[in-house]
Amino acid sequence: MLVLLPPSEGKAPAGRGAPLKPESLSLPGLADARAAVLHELVELCAGDTGKAQEVLGLSDGLRGEIAKNAELRTAGARPAGELYTGVLYDALGLATLESAARRRARQSLLVFSGLWGAVRIGDRIPPYRCSMGVKLPGLGALGAYWRAPMEAVMPEAAGGGLVLDLRSSAYAAAWKPKGEVAGRTATVRVLHSQTVNGVEKRSVVSHFNKATKGRIVRSLLETGASPRTPAALVEVLRDLGHVVEAQPPASAGRAWALDVVVTEIH
Repeated sequence: MLVLLPPSEGKAPAGRGAPLKPESLSLPGLADARAAVLHELVELCAGDTGKAQEVLGLSDGLRGEIAKNAELRTAGARPAGELYTGVLYDALGLATLESAARRRARQSLLVFSGLWGAVRIGDRIPPYRCSMGVKLPGLGALGAYWRAPMEAVMPEAAGGGLVLDLRSSAYAAAWKPKGEVAGRTATVRVLHSQTVNGVEKRSVVSHFNKATKGRIVRSLLETGASPRTPAALVEVLRDLGHVVEAQPPASAGRAWALDVVVTEIH
């Protein structure tokens, strides 16, 4: 099973160890594309800070991220699983997993990134600020830029099993499963169900959407469940206590769509 995750805007500070070693990152087929994005980002942030702030979409309170980006090649790196600290990763709680579950996490989790394309949680990277929605001056919109490099490496990375896609729309734009891979891919959204005046209403709540996805991944890692098809995943999630509504693809070459319905937000 391969689990596709979005990154988080929140990140831990730079590590105290060695700086980035690009050649050590997983998915080496992305090396040239990573080098190009890294170069563009460092050059942008080492120059006009006003332009960098505009391009990166940063508020005045986040201007300090520009200087950090300019030092990406020398900043201390840490494992991606420690670097990302947002809601999904807090709920996932990688640091508190038992050793067997952590081993499964290293093998199955892949985090998409505007800067790196995609990394595994054991890959050592420095903290950065560069979302997939950024348009770098020399490369254009990163969501579009990454499509060709990701298409070259992702079918092999997906292997022959289930692909559980938990990415947000911005990161899903960088790679869309096709053909046979799409048929064994399941996308997930979390819906909050409320009854108002006897009528059920459903909505997507961003914070809880992320937290629930983190808890789903944690439970799969802890139990060692490894469903090989979207249909099998539905059964596993239901056995774990989730209310799941599944929509099989209407035609070949499309992914399954799963709705996880919750009634409490926490």
